[in-house]
Amino acid sequence: MFRELTRKNKQISNEECIEILKRETRGILSVNGDDGYPYGTPMNHFYRAEDGCIYFHCGKFGHRLDAINRSDKVSFCVYEQGYRNDGEWALNVRSVVVFGRIEVIDDINEISAIAAELCRKFTQDEEYIRREIDQHARATLLLKLTPEHMCGKRVKEE
Repeated sequence: MFRELTRKNKQISNEECIEILKRETRGILSVNGDDGYPYGTPMNHFYRAEDGCIYFHCGKFGHRLDAINRSDKVSFCVYEQGYRNDGEWALNVRSVVVFGRIEVIDDINEISAIAAELCRKFTQDEEYIRREIDQHARATLLLKLTPEHMCGKRVKEE
């Protein structure tokens, strides 16, 4: 059902893909938007190793949520900032693309738990995290992306 990577020599392992999903803080979530147009937005995410799912937080209305309610098929792309080898101008970058189904979770306990994990990717200030969750969790939904296919690659931009 899903296409294989054309340049197999650029493909990275599933373990590398997961490492990138765990470490990087944001990517682009793409949904089937209005009138057949794709709609991609930058999103902070949390990869939970226990279930292999990717979680996002969002508001309770808007273009993205309308699109998800029409079609649960999405893709999510994450890439590193990359690095340059000494004496080279070309950037080396790894990226991951995940295809899967997304669902909306409105359970306040699960929203709070996952939101705390997501916040910890940015800060270890537990007081700040608790305050944010107390103030905003009730106005938040959780999106759970269950991967059906994941592929990553390493490129040298030259």
